[in-house]
Amino acid sequence: MTVRDFQNIKFAIEDRVARITFARPPLNIFNIAMMREIGDALDDCANQNDLVAIVFEAAEGSRAFSAGVAVEEHVPETVVEMLDSFHDIFRKLNQISRPAIALVDGAALGGGCELVAACDVVIASDRAKFGQPEIKLGVFPPVAAILLPRIIGEKKAREMILTGEVIDAAEALRYGLANHVVPANEMPTRLANVLTKLRVLSPSSLAMTHRAITIGSDRDFDKSLKNVEDLYLNQLMKTEDANEGLRSFMEKRKPEWKSK
Repeated sequence: MTVRDFQNIKFAIEDRVARITFARPPLNIFNIAMMREIGDALDDCANQNDLVAIVFEAAEGSRAFSAGVAVEEHVPETVVEMLDSFHDIFRKLNQISRPAIALVDGAALGGGCELVAACDVVIASDRAKFGQPEIKLGVFPPVAAILLPRIIGEKKAREMILTGEVIDAAEALRYGLANHVVPANEMPTRLANVLTKLRVLSPSSLAMTHRAITIGSDRDFDKSLKNVEDLYLNQLMKTEDANEGLRSFMEKRKPEWKSK
């Protein structure tokens, strides 16, 4: 068993399965430090040739899988570093090319929902909720803009991203964002069942099959993400409304949009 100490996450590799546990309860907001730690844990995963799965979950006592990326780090001084540390997680998952599993009990919002979208298997409790509320702050979710239409369909993805709608676990299952929905106390058993199936398989064959699915989906994720990042940083974040939306959230008031 491999265990590595971090401040914001717990990380362990046991029996060829890596577990990354978000440990910033109650909401597990992703700040830059936490996202860098997740990236470091994924670097460790990349060095494990016999790895069959990476599991993301929230620490006991959390009210959310993750309520998203820290809004206060969207300010001009840190937005580039924030986006880089967050998107680095998805690039590394893409490069590692192993089955990624999310255990979602509670809310997966914003960046939390984007991470769920990037996972191959999502086991949700019947009280889980999913959403991309970024538009309410005058911004958009770059990773969701790429992945959600491919997972849940173009129309529903557009509705969720453009309105900030939050859906429940049953809807997530119906649209394909979740693979399994069970009572919270049955989630460990359902995870164990999935891991049992993966552990008898060849790690190298899993990796190649994962890549084949990505190729078959015609997804040039890195190129798409680079283009969306450019739009986010060099156009969106230079508008008055984007900065007003983020500022109003931090100041706990309604935004005053100026359409520019």
